[in-house]
Amino acid sequence: MDKDNSTINLEEASGKDNGLRNVLVVCFGILVLLVGIGIYLFKQFNAGYFFKIATNFIYPPVSELASQDGRTNILIMGIGGAGHDGEDLTDTMLVASVSLTRPGVVIISVPRDIWIPEIRAKINAAYYWGDKNTPYFSNENFPGGKIGFAKSITQEVLGIPINYGVVLDFSAFEKIINDIGGIEINVENSFTDNLYPVAGRENDTCNGDVTLSCRYETLTFNKGLQHMDGATALKFVRSRHAEGVEGGDLAREARQQKIIDAIGQKILTRDVFLNPQTDLKLWKDLNNSLTRDLDDPHASILARLLFNSRKSINRNIIPDDLLFTPPVSKIYDQQEVLIPTSGSGKWDAIHSWVSQVLK
Repeated sequence: MDKDNSTINLEEASGKDNGLRNVLVVCFGILVLLVGIGIYLFKQFNAGYFFKIATNFIYPPVSELASQDGRTNILIMGIGGAGHDGEDLTDTMLVASVSLTRPGVVIISVPRDIWIPEIRAKINAAYYWGDKNTPYFSNENFPGGKIGFAKSITQEVLGIPINYGVVLDFSAFEKIINDIGGIEINVENSFTDNLYPVAGRENDTCNGDVTLSCRYETLTFNKGLQHMDGATALKFVRSRHAEGVEGGDLAREARQQKIIDAIGQKILTRDVFLNPQTDLKLWKDLNNSLTRDLDDPHASILARLLFNSRKSINRNIIPDDLLFTPPVSKIYDQQEVLIPTSGSGKWDAIHSWVSQVLK
C-alpha cells in the first residue's frame, strides 16, 4: 500500500513540476516576446512615445477613447488594393463594438451589397467615394476623407456612432495568414465558383474570346476541415458567384467571420504568440498595410481591450428577414442589391436589431 501511495505521490509531484514548467515556459516566452517587440518599437519611436504605447497596453486608460454608452465602435474594412478590380471597394465590412466596462466584443457584419440611396451605390463604394472632389462628397460635409465618409454611411445604416475606422489591404490579409503558417477552416458546404476574377486581367481582351474566360478562374471548395494558406483563404472569403447557398452576400459574411476567427485563434496559439520573430513580422505587415484614423497610443488601448475580450466575442450577421434583394432595375443601376424589407433607405428595423444585439 505504501508503495502504491508513494507512486501516486510521485506522479502528482511530476504533474505539478510539469505544470510549473509550462507556466515558466509561457512566462519566459511572453518576456522574450515583449522584449523583442519593445526593442523594435523603441527604435521606431522616441522613448516618451514608446513609453506611452507600452503603458496604455499594460494599464489601458479607457477614458481616452472616443465612446458612447460605454462602448467604442470600430469600422473594419478590407479592400482589394492595387491590381484588383475595384481596388478601393470594401469587400469586407465589419463593426467591432468593444465594451469599456467589462471584457466583451460584439461583431456585426455589414453586407457589402446594401444599397445607399444618397450615393446611388452599394455601401462597399462609400470608402471609394470619400475623397472625390464633388459638393456632396466634400470634406466639409463628411470630415475624415474616405474613412470618414464610410463611417458616416455605416452609422446611418446601423444607427450607432462609429468612433474609429481601419482599412486593411487584402495583400496584407494574405501575408498575415502566411506569417502564422496558415489556418484551419471547416468548410460547411461544398461549392464551385466559375467566375472568380484573376487579379491583373480585368481589362484583358482574351485574344478576342467574347466570353472573356481568361479573366476568370474556377474555384472549388469541398466540405470539411481544410488547411488554407493566405491566397486560398482570400479566395474563400471573396468568392461571390457560387451556385446555391454559398453564392449570396450573407454567406460571404459568414465565411469572412470564419477566417477572422481562425486567424485570432492561431495568433493566440503558443507556436505563434510566443514566437518573437513571427510576432514582429505580423506587426510589420499589419502596420505597413493598415490605414486608420486612430493613433498608436489609442490603438494600444484597443489592443489590450480586444486581448482581454478574446474569450467573449459575440458575432452577428444582419438577419435575412431585415434585408431582401429587389428585382434588378434602373432604380438600382441594374445591380443586384440588398435593401431593408421596410423599403430602400428605411433603417429603423436594423437600428432596433443592433440595439438589441449590443445590450
